[in-house]
Order: sequence, then structure tokens, then C-alpha cells
Amino acid sequence: MACAAIALAVSGCATAVRFRSSEASNPVATATVLGSRYHGIASYYHDSFHGRRTASGEIFRQDELVAAHPSLPFGTLVRVTNVRNGRSVVVRITDRGPHVAGRILDVSRAAAEQLGMIAEGLAEIEITILELPQ
Repeated sequence: MACAAIALAVSGCATAVRFRSSEASNPVATATVLGSRYHGIASYYHDSFHGRRTASGEIFRQDELVAAHPSLPFGTLVRVTNVRNGRSVVVRITDRGPHVAGRILDVSRAAAEQLGMIAEGLAEIEITILELPQ
């Protein structure tokens, strides 16, 4: 009985892996090279985020050309192209996200309008890294 109690107590102290790095599933996290291109699904920020502070410390404004990415450095400029209609826009990374599996970028409403993705809410996109912060 004493052995069982000790084993239970020790197993409760065992280290468990609680978080996994997104780098393994996100090539942009390890390869931020100018001109690199990545494909995925984008969504756009809900209006309720307007005026809130982003992960970079900036205030989010729906009328600016900004976006959230899981790992690109804040201030990175990327060209986002809607694969379906060919429309593109340049945005600056100011936040972390999206926080939904399978998506690689959240864009502001202004960017979503230029990309022609307001009605659908989602778009298949290509991201091209244009400029990294100094």
C-alpha cells in the first residue's frame, strides 16, 4: 500500500509536455526569407477587436492594412494574394493569430475588402514575404 502511494505521488510530479512548438507545422516559423511564399487559408478579424491592443502593443484598427500571423516577426511586410480572384494587398504583421486550426493569417477588414473575401469570410491565399523588420 505504501509503495502504491509513493508511486502515485511520484507520477504526479512527472513532467508532461503541455505545449508543442508551432515551428514543426509552420515552415514560416523557421524560414523567414525574403521572397518566400506560403499557401493557406486566411480569415479576417471580427469587428469586436477594433480598438483593442495587439500582441505587438499597437492598437488594432480595422481600416489599416495589418494582419496576424503565428510566428512572423512584428513589422514584417507580406503580400497577400487571394488565389481564387488574383486580388492582392500588402499588409504589416502586428499581431499573433489566427487561433483557429488550419488558418495561417488573420487580416484586417480593410485588407479583406481589397482581397474580395468579405462575403465568404475565408479565402485561400498565398503569402509572399516582402520585407523583414530592421
